[in-house]
Formats: sequence, C-alpha cells, structure tokens
Amino acid sequence: MSAQTLLLDWLKTRIPTDGLAWLEEKAALMATGAPDKTIFASFSACVRHAGKAPLSLSAEDLQAARAAVPDWDPSDLWQTADVGEAITLQKALAVVPYPEGHMARAREAIRSNIKAVFEAIAIRNPYPSLHFDTVGWNQMVVKTFFVDVPLALVVGVDRRANPPLARMLDDLAHERWAANRPFPPDLWRCVGPCADAKALADLKKVLTTGSPVERRAAALALKSCPDPQAAAILASDAALEKAARSGSLTWENLNDYA
Repeated sequence: MSAQTLLLDWLKTRIPTDGLAWLEEKAALMATGAPDKTIFASFSACVRHAGKAPLSLSAEDLQAARAAVPDWDPSDLWQTADVGEAITLQKALAVVPYPEGHMARAREAIRSNIKAVFEAIAIRNPYPSLHFDTVGWNQMVVKTFFVDVPLALVVGVDRRANPPLARMLDDLAHERWAANRPFPPDLWRCVGPCADAKALADLKKVLTTGSPVERRAAALALKSCPDPQAAAILASDAALEKAARSGSLTWENLNDYA
C-alpha cells in the first residue's frame, strides 16, 4: 500500500465528512496540475477543514507506515502542524512524489535556527538518509550535537557513517575537551566505523579514563571499527569487550546498561 493511500485511509476515520470531501477535491486538482497559488492556498487552509487533532496511530498503523516507506514514522505529523507549515512540509518529504526535487527545501531546514524545524527533517525522518549527499548528511549529524537533538533518533545513522564525518566529530570532541565542555557519549557512534589513528588513540583514552557511560560508548565504537588495532584496544577491557560483542550492550541501552 502506498503512503498516500495509507494517509487517506487514516484521515477517513479522523476528520469530518465535509472536511474529507474538501481534501479529496483539492488533491484531485493538484493531481491534474493545479497552479502554485492553488497549492499554497489549499495547504494553508488544511487545518481549518481537517482540524488539529493528532493522528494517534496504533502499532499496526506504524507497522504499515514502515512497510510503505522504510523508517517512516508519521505519528507526530499532525501534532506539529500548528507549529508551522514548514515543519509539516519537512515531515512529509519522505512520502511526496519526486523527493529529489525537494532537496533545497530539506537543506534549508538543516540550516534553520528554529530547533523544531531542524528536528522535523533530522529525526524520525528517512528523507535525509535516503537523499542527502555526504556533505548535507554530515552537516545535519554534526548539528545534532550543537542543538541537543538525540542522535539515536536520526534514521540511518549507522548506515551513513563516513570518514569525513568521523574526523569532524573527533575534532568536535577535542574542542569540547579543550573548553572543558561535555558532549553526548554517542558522538563516538559515528566515529568508530571509520576511526583513524588519531580517533583510535582518543577511543583508547576514553575507554580507560572516561566515565562509565563514556567507556561503554568507546567499547561500542571500537567494536564497530574494522581496524585490528581497535580490537586490540577493546580487548584491554575484558568486561566491556564481552558486553559489546555479545550484544548485551547496545547504543540503545548505553545510558541504562548495568
């Protein structure tokens, strides 16, 4: 089932009949090539006809969403509509036709000073992972550490690891250390798979002198690194090596692991 069909099915049970009729009429107009002014006016009027109630999706709904578009989570799509049209548009990019044609708008959201707009494209949204080039992807991931957005909510964070991003984040760690400022330990998640000699030395330092959660993050990062030197460093802490390699320690339970 397509994402468009899913959205329509959900809306049929959630908005008034006259609101649904209005929505279907505008959708039909746009499908036949309506002028831009019709599209913009219709988008602005959606809230008036369809309301602001959250979608309140069930577990089965979310499963169907992810079957239609991998990693798509539309559960907060409607809740954010009253924050701004820009946010709603960013959340919808994953399911619109011709997604590559909306790259400029998505990149604009990455540069936004409004945290909610940045979050709309950066977290629980598969669009960046599927369509951003390396420069855009790295810019987005690095910014999560400046605006306190959880890296774990970025779709595709492990699949899109790359050497330039690893170097950028390792440099960021050094900047924070020099300024005596903390940073989330999962920063090392994007460093480990592509760690160079400098990063491996940093991970060795964190593994031996960091806080408990920092040492766990270093262990997971070292496990993900294909360099044999990483395995040797990880082996210096038998307990963390066992936890990381057995799968009992993960990025998901990093903070709560006992």
